[in-house]
Amino acid sequence: MAQSLVVLAPIAGTVVPLAEVPDPVFAGQMVGSGAAVEPPGGEMFDVVSPVAGKVVKLLPHAFVVVESSGRGVLTHVGIDTVKLKGEGFKLLIAQGDTVEAGASVMRVDPAAALAAGYSMVSPVVVLDTKPDTATLVAAGSVAAGEELFSLD
Repeated sequence: MAQSLVVLAPIAGTVVPLAEVPDPVFAGQMVGSGAAVEPPGGEMFDVVSPVAGKVVKLLPHAFVVVESSGRGVLTHVGIDTVKLKGEGFKLLIAQGDTVEAGASVMRVDPAAALAAGYSMVSPVVVLDTKPDTATLVAAGSVAAGEELFSLD
């Protein structure tokens, strides 16, 4: 049995249950169980790694960190933000890097996304986990690097 995994909030904002994320793939937990965070307003913000591990996938708007027990944690900044082709996203690390939990991964200026009408709700999921296996630790507002949810 894998040890319980504690996943940190990658950004500061309001905790949103996955079922309320405006994207059917995340809301239906098709990629995995977890939670989402909606950043406040339109100011620039940093995105931090929700777990310690190796960055196996790094896109302008999303990244996957594989932690020590081999589970991949996906952070997806905003909904449909892939269409921005990186506009407003500045990567601070490289794919293949090893990161500590809470380390900055990217800086985001949400102006372009918000102007395009995209939601900045950012899902954080543990890949290939069954729906509703994550237990929310936080509710209301959360700071980047605070515990968001745990998974047994």
